[in-house]
Amino acid sequence: MKNKVHLLAGVIATLCIATFFISTIVVELFGSPDAIAAVKGLIVMPGLFILIPSIAATGGTGVALSKFRKGPFLDKKKKRMPFIGANGILILLPCAIFLNQWASIGSFDTKFYILQIVELVAGAINLTLMGLNMRDGLRMTGKLTN
Repeated sequence: MKNKVHLLAGVIATLCIATFFISTIVVELFGSPDAIAAVKGLIVMPGLFILIPSIAATGGTGVALSKFRKGPFLDKKKKRMPFIGANGILILLPCAIFLNQWASIGSFDTKFYILQIVELVAGAINLTLMGLNMRDGLRMTGKLTN
């Protein structure tokens, strides 16, 4: 059961971040200021209220599952997790909140776009690391070879 919860929560968290990332790029390239504000608002609510519990569930079940396993794939996953967490809490969460606040008042100035770039870079890094963790998890369970 923990395996299924871990997999489902990890997929939900990854899909949330990917959705935030893609929707941000699309709306920045093709959307109006109102559309940008709407996307930023949706990322915060309900987006973060879906993402944060899914990340917590992924981490909690991952810790529980790791008690019974050892090996190089697990070691790699454990090394990535603190960076994923710190990146999310220290960079992505504040970026989402500030960008939403600024977009909601139409403040699309230099600081908005600098922070937007920071958020996109941090999001791309987390997506990459989470994808590597998913790959290594599938390798650990034998569902993926090489």
